[in-house]
Amino acid sequence: MIDLHTHSIFSDGELIPAELARRAYAMGYKAVAITDHMDQSNIDLIIPRIAKAVDALKSHVSIEIIPGAEITHVPPSLIPDIVREARRLGAKIVVVHGESIVEPVAEGTNRAAIEAGADILAHPGLITNEDLLFAKEKGVTLEITARKGHSLSNGHVARQALNLGVHLTINTDAHAPSDLITKDFARQILLSAGIEDKAVHSIFEHSEELVRRALGGG
Repeated sequence: MIDLHTHSIFSDGELIPAELARRAYAMGYKAVAITDHMDQSNIDLIIPRIAKAVDALKSHVSIEIIPGAEITHVPPSLIPDIVREARRLGAKIVVVHGESIVEPVAEGTNRAAIEAGADILAHPGLITNEDLLFAKEKGVTLEITARKGHSLSNGHVARQALNLGVHLTINTDAHAPSDLITKDFARQILLSAGIEDKAVHSIFEHSEELVRRALGGG
């Protein structure tokens, strides 16, 4: 299992990075990105601390841990600057909290995230075909999520993205230990979103490619 969207105590998660990594490893994970919620108020606090934890752990654990960020509820016009700032501070995976149908995310957030070149647009809700084609052009990956509520639009995202050739990944958006899942359960979520079995493997492969890129290998 590769999970590129999780949260620690540095935002609203329950676990410190070391425990999150250990529990993910025990669930069979190969890689996990710690992508806490941030905006201008805390970005310079969180990313360096996650990066410090990752640097200390990397020689002592058998799982790849990637420092990241989830840009959350930031006004669309400010998203490009904060994505750049996240990368400057050391985030190797930048996620933007998309226009989920269960939260009042500002209209235009999906478009701004794609324009900014975020790595992953999380739970993008009823994303338009225009924005999907823009994501394809910009190389932005869309998320299929295991998260309750946000997952309600998985079917729409999966169907439209696959029809238009947009890359997908599956993440948990984990906030608690019980949110972590096995690769087999991730596969069931993808199948339940209407993704054919032959496409499931390519989604897992793309998640592996995102990890290689984040670690500087591609």
